[in-house]
Amino acid sequence: MPEIVDDKSPHCIPFIVERIKAHQNRFKDQSDVPPFFLGINGVQGAGKSTLVSALSQTLESPPHSLPTAVLSIDDLYLTHADQRKLASDHPSNPLIQHRGEPGTHDIRLGAYVLDALAQGRQVKLPRYEKAAFDGEGDRADPATWAEVNGPGQPRIQVVVFEGWCVAFRPLTGEALRERWEDSRKRAAEGVESVMARHGLENLAWVNEALKAYDTFTDKLDALIHIDAEDTKFVYRWRLEQEAELRRLKGKGMTNEQVVKFVDGYYPAYELFTDTLRVGVFGSEHGKQLRLIVGEDRKVKKVLRI
Repeated sequence: MPEIVDDKSPHCIPFIVERIKAHQNRFKDQSDVPPFFLGINGVQGAGKSTLVSALSQTLESPPHSLPTAVLSIDDLYLTHADQRKLASDHPSNPLIQHRGEPGTHDIRLGAYVLDALAQGRQVKLPRYEKAAFDGEGDRADPATWAEVNGPGQPRIQVVVFEGWCVAFRPLTGEALRERWEDSRKRAAEGVESVMARHGLENLAWVNEALKAYDTFTDKLDALIHIDAEDTKFVYRWRLEQEAELRRLKGKGMTNEQVVKFVDGYYPAYELFTDTLRVGVFGSEHGKQLRLIVGEDRKVKKVLRI
């Protein structure tokens, strides 16, 4: 896998520091400021993990010295058993036959953890093992989860919530139908669309499930969106990631399984990315940063939304 050089944090750190100061200035009593919630959405393989690592290290180091917790939405996937049950309960919907799409995460667990962090309570951060069950994945043993806000630990002041579908907002039924019909039209004209391969009712199931994710998005104080000039770059990037996983752990998905896996969640990019690009904070401008990267994963353009 090509080395991913962090060219994103120089754009992101000034933005984050500014937003944290604005957040802190809202409170008269600085000893009672709740944690700042930063969302990071990134096309899989675009360098999101590298950015998250750089940001958390920077925030925890002087001169900022802000205790930071990182939670990935990937670590909120359903257990293997629950995912298998979901798949068997909806055998005609190929979008939820494996982890990936909205609806395959444990919303209750995520809400509990984020609420605990918001309130400064002691909590363990879930962890998911993607290589388990030959790449199907499963939740790691809770005994291995890291604990924060415990006795003798500094209180978390920044929460970084990251993931490929973080801050996706559901569409109206009319908008969903329009996008699906447009994808079918373009497919008939020879323009490839993964979404067009699926029935509207299966896409509607995912869209309905996404409504529950607003409980996560509504907690965010700012968002960084690592976008791609072409979201289809995700296929190459995800293949490289899995090859590295197989090299390091000796197990994981084959290339054919990776392509099928990406096909399973790619319709969400087609459905929800445009809304994300417009901005998820409504009339509150300036709280979202969009980094557009090329196939080499390097930043080509930066937009403040």
